[in-house]
Amino acid sequence: MTEIVFFRCPATSAICPAAPLCGYMDSCMPTQLHRTFMLSGPAGGIETILWSPSKEGEGVRPSLAAVVCHPHPLFGGTMHNKVVYQTAKTIHRFGLPVVRFNFRGVGFSEGRHDKGVGEEDDVLAAVDFLAAEYPGVPLLLAGFSFGSWVGLRAGCGDPRVTELLGLGLPVGDLGSRGFSYLDRCDKPKLLISGEFDQFGPPNKLRAMVEKFPPHVQQQTRVAIVGGGDHFFTGHLPELDRTIAKWLLERHPELTEQESHE
Repeated sequence: MTEIVFFRCPATSAICPAAPLCGYMDSCMPTQLHRTFMLSGPAGGIETILWSPSKEGEGVRPSLAAVVCHPHPLFGGTMHNKVVYQTAKTIHRFGLPVVRFNFRGVGFSEGRHDKGVGEEDDVLAAVDFLAAEYPGVPLLLAGFSFGSWVGLRAGCGDPRVTELLGLGLPVGDLGSRGFSYLDRCDKPKLLISGEFDQFGPPNKLRAMVEKFPPHVQQQTRVAIVGGGDHFFTGHLPELDRTIAKWLLERHPELTEQESHE
């Protein structure tokens, strides 16, 4: 497994690319913060980034850990997409570990695009990894656009995933990419759309939710970012606040921490 690791030297608050340098400077043992590596997946290696909590080495158990899935691979979607990055950044700000990854055939990930079928297995590989890294910690599954369709589907069916976050669900251009599986998914979820999302119009998102059984509706929150388009262009701060508010409502024990990404 190829891995690039960044450590924080607590004595200097500087980030260095290798632990020996920190040791040579006679600081205390470094805490591993972020890892970029190739995760073993069903179609080969999956390019993955893990952002770890800064207090992880102090024996603090996170109350939640998250996987964030990116938009459509055939339209330039990667784990570095600005909506995906902002979502991961918001979650990580509360001291929670976050995994982003490239679907098969994207970036350095091996394999070929599989129209959302094999991509669900990629999501589950990321979930397996995060569950192994943080045993017993509940997982949040988040996804943007194509990533919401694939990611939420995987999350609904996995008992380790306890909460869902969908961004820019393409409910206005479903085709074969239906969200009917959400009808049976009573896990707490936040669904966010831009006011002017051309692929996920708010009226169609609300109409979909209104068809959920009552017990599923009770666990579903819909939030509309005023003025936002599908990519929340110019409205990422509002997206950040919307996600943060929901996280704090569900997990009042969370506190914002210094971000090191």
